[in-house]
Amino acid sequence: MSLIKSISGIRGTIGGKTGDNLTPIDAVKFAAAYGSWLKKNSESKKIKVVVGRDARISGNMIQQLTLQTLVGLGIDVVDLDLSTTPTVEIAVPLENADGGIILTASHNPKQWNALKLLNEKGEFLSGEDGAEILEIAEKEEFTFADVDDLGTVIKIEDYIDRHIEEVLKLKLVDAQKVSVAGFKVVVDAVNSTGGIAIPKLLKKLGVEVIELYCEPNGHFPHNPEPLKEHLGDICELVKKEQADLGVVVDPDVDRLAFIDENGNMFGEEYTLVACADYVLSKTSGNTVSNLSSSRALRDVTEKQGGTYKASAVGEVNVVTLMKQSNAVIGGEGNGGIIYPEAHYGRDSLVGVALFLTYLAEKKIKVSELRDSYPEYFMSKNKIELTPQIDVDAILKAMKEKYASEEVSTVDGVKIDFPENWVHLRKSNTEPIIRIYTEAKTQEKADELAEKMIVDIKKIIA
Repeated sequence: MSLIKSISGIRGTIGGKTGDNLTPIDAVKFAAAYGSWLKKNSESKKIKVVVGRDARISGNMIQQLTLQTLVGLGIDVVDLDLSTTPTVEIAVPLENADGGIILTASHNPKQWNALKLLNEKGEFLSGEDGAEILEIAEKEEFTFADVDDLGTVIKIEDYIDRHIEEVLKLKLVDAQKVSVAGFKVVVDAVNSTGGIAIPKLLKKLGVEVIELYCEPNGHFPHNPEPLKEHLGDICELVKKEQADLGVVVDPDVDRLAFIDENGNMFGEEYTLVACADYVLSKTSGNTVSNLSSSRALRDVTEKQGGTYKASAVGEVNVVTLMKQSNAVIGGEGNGGIIYPEAHYGRDSLVGVALFLTYLAEKKIKVSELRDSYPEYFMSKNKIELTPQIDVDAILKAMKEKYASEEVSTVDGVKIDFPENWVHLRKSNTEPIIRIYTEAKTQEKADELAEKMIVDIKKIIA
């Protein structure tokens, strides 16, 4: 069973049986539920929805099913076709739309796809709204339009270019400074839409670009999650080309990782740290990331005179806390940059532009910038779940086992030890328990993760 329904959307593997996998019927049913929810809750007489997709193989099929379902509900659609998650997010308010749908399974392998849902601000839905849509889908409470009231589809194919122009308008992005620096950059876009967006942005910034896996054909040449173990090719190419850095994005371009000039990972967690360091050096304020993110952001924020806060995992939770605490930048430690001056969504284009501007201003190498930050190491592991495993019971047992430490249950169980921490939580997008640990050395982070895995397996047994 590979169909996951959550408040943020529906995600599953293509093919198989209805209700077990992401079949055409499931896609239509969920698109109809979202469209019906919009019609029920919007004050607009005529609803408009922006739809865009990443380049995965099933994308065109899911796109057509979604578009025509919305049309059948009497909803007008702005079809961006090949796009990115942040591009759809900025397009929703620019088009005065009532919502948006992004057809992407993010970092999941090619057999997966998903419908991710946005509100009229181009932001992910609240838990309450998502739950209402799931209920509509379950009850199949759809009323389709009469023939004279069908919606229309308007196709706009240049929204990535418009997105780039919005990024270049940001006050803290200095294209002239980046151009003068004369950077040479290798890009790995895992053959998805980042292969369109990132090279275009870099060229607008006056950067020499070397493209690796930038053809948006959906045939991912490696696991699309931008982790060290998947990025051997770009690490080697950065060294071979004597490039200044490498840029890696996931299929929908909301996660961002850098490679330094020596072919070493800058560290997915430190993408946000570096961008925040730059923004805080120009704008006093606070920061937010989720509970699974590095302590390094807290350290950098406090050094700059700001306050750091941690939210539950999930972009909507980060955004909510950012608004409450007036954060000037935030995001997730998986390489997701949320910069409110642009919009409240993870945006790799914004991250690239901020990072390169900072690098050009400081006139140092990527490795030197990384060495300037507090040294933390993370270990990211997971345990596959079966239907028989009671995750809540496992988390409760772990909480009780480590009750003498500082324990948070805002999202799963996070245990803060004096020198390190572990965060245990059930994934919202995959049938797994995620186990994140952080310590002052990689060895200690790995050891802590192994200890937690042993503890959990004993509880399961």
